[in-house]
Amino acid sequence: MTEKKEKNTEVLVNKIIAFSSVDGPGNRTAIFLQGCNFDCYYCHNPETINLCNHCGHCVSVCPVGALDMSDGFVNWNEELCRSCDKCIEVCEQSSSPRIKRMNVDQIVKKVKKTRPFISGVTVSGGEASLQTDFLEEFFGEIKKLELSTFLDTNGSILLKDKKKLLNNLDMAMIDLKSFRSSEHMRLTGIDNSNVIENIKFMARIGKLYEIRTVIVPGVLDNEFNVDHTSKLLAGLDQKIRYKLIKYRPVGVRSERIESYSPEQEYMERLGSLARANGCKNIVLV
Repeated sequence: MTEKKEKNTEVLVNKIIAFSSVDGPGNRTAIFLQGCNFDCYYCHNPETINLCNHCGHCVSVCPVGALDMSDGFVNWNEELCRSCDKCIEVCEQSSSPRIKRMNVDQIVKKVKKTRPFISGVTVSGGEASLQTDFLEEFFGEIKKLELSTFLDTNGSILLKDKKKLLNNLDMAMIDLKSFRSSEHMRLTGIDNSNVIENIKFMARIGKLYEIRTVIVPGVLDNEFNVDHTSKLLAGLDQKIRYKLIKYRPVGVRSERIESYSPEQEYMERLGSLARANGCKNIVLV
């Protein structure tokens, strides 16, 4: 007799990328959940922040009729959709009508189709750690497939008490938006105390794969952030990857931020600073 599952947790999924080479090591399937507790100035996926309020503003701009309104709800026809993003461009809610409610079984079924070609699965967002019940159950199922499990997180939700999640999680990738707490608060609406605590804890238990810092000229104190973050990281484990990411004005809400993509020379200089502070594994993108 087949053992009956106790749960089949549902989540709102923004998108699933079957094959990704940028969401952790190797070729991975990446699942992006809807909903975030940060509201970063430079967010390049602002449509993942909030939930659709079914205002209907997006329906009329769809050129192929993939959206309609019925009983007060926006409905999305995935088969008709061309992913032109016109619906997202007019959304004032920082959301998207192209969101699916999916349960663990449905997502695992999709992963099984890519399993022969991937090394693992990464769950991102939005902010995936807001969906702890889902992560615990989903990662448990993924481990049964002998795939690695990675969490891409802003670090705002403390992980040290999430025992079941940690048991099924191989590695975390944490974004440290700013090392200075006041700047982090201004940028995201939340201070960075939990983020730094998570970085220290995950490094201590050997489950911190990468720290990420976005370099945003004219908005953040980039040299201060790289200097102090790299010193923290080098003191924890010099082999943990430190990724410095160029700000790129693609997909951002232009009314929220005035910045530009930094020159490669500047990125190299920041990389040298991190290296001088003891970081051994630095990536510039």
